[in-house]
Amino acid sequence: MNITNKTVLITGGGSGIGFEIAKLLTAQGNKVILVGRTESKLQEAVKSLDNAVAIVGDINSESDIKKLIAQVTAEYPELSVLINNAGRAFAYTHAENANAFSKATEEFATNYFSLIRLTEGFLPILKAQDEAAIVNVTSVVGYLPAAATPSYSDSKAAAHSYTLSLRHTLAKDTNIKVFELMPPLVNTEFSREIGGEEFGMSPVTVAEEFLEGVRTDDYEIKVGQTAGLRQLYLSDPQAAFNAINQAAH
Repeated sequence: MNITNKTVLITGGGSGIGFEIAKLLTAQGNKVILVGRTESKLQEAVKSLDNAVAIVGDINSESDIKKLIAQVTAEYPELSVLINNAGRAFAYTHAENANAFSKATEEFATNYFSLIRLTEGFLPILKAQDEAAIVNVTSVVGYLPAAATPSYSDSKAAAHSYTLSLRHTLAKDTNIKVFELMPPLVNTEFSREIGGEEFGMSPVTVAEEFLEGVRTDDYEIKVGQTAGLRQLYLSDPQAAFNAINQAAH
């Protein structure tokens, strides 16, 4: 896919993977719309980018999403790429008093349900473009759950499944390509609670592999260890599960 001179919306674009992707995209002549909850973080990000704007909004708020879709449709009718990057994760293990239900509810709201609402809301504008794309940022734990982040893993598995179905459906009668960016643990502010600072790979590398994957129409962009763990899973699921959970400790 040609990824130059396009208008791109990135949720959670004020830091981490989203911000590094925004830097690469603006350097390629794209206009980037950064969406997030924290205005100060978004404005700071925009200052360091060549061609970017910020829209403050909570992707878990139905009213905020309606406002976002209406604003983008009115002001940026040329929008052709949606990157669902915002995420939420808790580090814990299943046990008594883990408060798993509350944590899982929050994670699914951000990591899964928001993807559905945003994607459905932006489909009309994306369908109107000659070439368009949706990118869902999931994780290696969408294949192989990490016991230290159990409901985060569940939410990413759901997002992976959704992406497969969405790609199949949109391939029939639209020009929308559906990509899935599948990194391992990444060193970002978001992942600090789950060990990203100590064990995560660079978000710059993730962004670089993302850009190359989109350019070459690699619809499942398996970053870093993800590709190897996926291959191991296909040959020996238990060994792959053991490997990712040993790595998490």
